[in-house]
Amino acid sequence: MEDALRAAVPRVLGALTRRYGDFAACEDAVQDALVEATRIWPEEGLPDNPNGWLYRVASRRMIDRIRGDEARRRRESVAAAQEVPAEAAGHDDTLTLLLLCCHPALTPASQVALTLRAVGGLTTGEIARAFLVPEATMGPRISRAKGKLVGARFTPPPEHERPQRMRTVLRVLYLIFNEGYTASAGERLQRRDLASEAIRLTRMLREDVPGDGEAAGLLALMLLTESRTAARESSDGALIPLDEQDRRLWDRGLIAEGTRLVEDAMLSSELGPYQLQAAIAALHVERDDAADTDWAQIAVLYRILNRLDPAPMVTLNRAVAVGMSEGPRAGLDLLRELETTLNRHHRFHAVRGFLLDRAGDREAAREAYLLAARTTASLPEQRFLRRRAEEVG
Repeated sequence: MEDALRAAVPRVLGALTRRYGDFAACEDAVQDALVEATRIWPEEGLPDNPNGWLYRVASRRMIDRIRGDEARRRRESVAAAQEVPAEAAGHDDTLTLLLLCCHPALTPASQVALTLRAVGGLTTGEIARAFLVPEATMGPRISRAKGKLVGARFTPPPEHERPQRMRTVLRVLYLIFNEGYTASAGERLQRRDLASEAIRLTRMLREDVPGDGEAAGLLALMLLTESRTAARESSDGALIPLDEQDRRLWDRGLIAEGTRLVEDAMLSSELGPYQLQAAIAALHVERDDAADTDWAQIAVLYRILNRLDPAPMVTLNRAVAVGMSEGPRAGLDLLRELETTLNRHHRFHAVRGFLLDRAGDREAAREAYLLAARTTASLPEQRFLRRRAEEVG
């Protein structure tokens, strides 16, 4: 039932918005229909046409909202109940909806929240719990985001805006997945619901733009990263680093699918950052022994990625690869470029601790690990980093 609801949400919301034009009111109407479905479907069973059922209920809500005349409201409710437009049953407006939720007028946080609500079908409470904020905080954030879209047309953006808007969509899905794969704060290392939702939405996006190499690259990156999930935590919830994971627990089906996707994308489309990241992820999972990892090739790909899409985190990851392929001192030299930009980020200090330990400077490594532990809000990462500090100390 939950899968059917989430799959129906973007189609129904897209069809309703196309018909009535008011995105905020239509989104509220769809949420009302979802509540009704969760009450009725468990008792009566899944309808033959979930999209049509949700559309009819949401359409009635819209009619109740916009019509004042009781007789007319009854007549149109009957008509709406009988009519399910082609958009709700067949035409898919998911891409248009994603582009609208990632409108440049919204902040990145609002884009993520609105995408999860309008396209993912998550409730305000679920989104609030995922990002560790009260529902009373998340509700107004989503309402303000919808308010900023008043007057925005439910149509694909002009052709000259499309590349930038698509990059924003991919970035939002990437952020959702990252928060699910490694939660930025709290007791849990992972939030499986968010990671799974990001993969589901990215699959839908790729179906809408099958020739987009970066959409394929992002999906490949998610699948290859997700393949390691079962091996990342011990039975007591402790973080297990990549080189210590039991690779027999990795999902070989996801690895095969992700590898095929990125290989096809790199052969058939212009090279992009997500394809490069997916290629790096594929190198990490292609060998049965961590000692056989091709760190030199990974370092080369990070150098290309840094030219194509320079960012401090890319340099940080490249420092690890260089440290593994050319020696820890070479990696530490690269880290000096990041001392001002990433000095407050726990991953910078964790990488520095790792490289210092490999270079034999155990006391400095211990201090770096402890500083990294103090800088992260993730409790599993704190425990892991303190344990590393004890081991090198």
